[in-house]
Amino acid sequence: MRLKKMDERTVGLFATQEGVSAVDSQVRMNILSMLREREMGFDEIVASTGRAKSTISVHLRSLADEGIVSSRPDPADARKKIFFLSSSYLGGLSRRRRIEKDMEEYISKHALSSDDPFEFFRLMFRTIRVALLSEGIDLDPVLHEAGEKVGEALYTKVADPDLSKLLSSLATFWKAQRLGRMEVKSLEPLIIHVYDCFECQDLPFLGRPACAFDSGILEAIFSRHYNNNVSVKETNCYAMGDGYCRFIVENKK
Repeated sequence: MRLKKMDERTVGLFATQEGVSAVDSQVRMNILSMLREREMGFDEIVASTGRAKSTISVHLRSLADEGIVSSRPDPADARKKIFFLSSSYLGGLSRRRRIEKDMEEYISKHALSSDDPFEFFRLMFRTIRVALLSEGIDLDPVLHEAGEKVGEALYTKVADPDLSKLLSSLATFWKAQRLGRMEVKSLEPLIIHVYDCFECQDLPFLGRPACAFDSGILEAIFSRHYNNNVSVKETNCYAMGDGYCRFIVENKK
């Protein structure tokens, strides 16, 4: 699960063996963002943050006490330590102004006027997500990880050495499950557009991409296909005011 760099208005939530820990320091969040990418030595963390050694030492000690990070001896120099993330990032609580969204109006707009059970469960999914967003709770990391698990399972159904056939099977699945209409716009780089997106089409305007679940599915599928970790970047989204969602699949190397 990727850990986005947080701004000073966000509190990060981490799952540890002792429970959920909240991190509200920008310096600590920057340290954790780096450790999510790879293990790092103390001196490297200091150099990357631009903070004093004493400051970083205090933060690392606190993060270790809370069970968020751990360390081991540096094999190249036993006097030094290698630090790594030992907890899971759950999401963030934003201190930004709460989303001004009338939930009653939202529910009536997308309403219970259809006898289609699918529409009701779609309404449930979106209403719960909007309710959490209105409280400043960002579930994107959890949704992304859930999407990766679905993508791993789905890959066995759509896998094909021929990329064009895989994409065709994936588009068929997307349509059959009413997740939206998928179109491939480019193979190099691989760019996919999704219209009528299930995940985000009826969300309020957020000003940022909101398809963390879909991104997770695509990331898992194409990582398996290319036999290499890929990242999926969403550049356009209904939640940004666009008329489609645009995903770019990039090789992490």
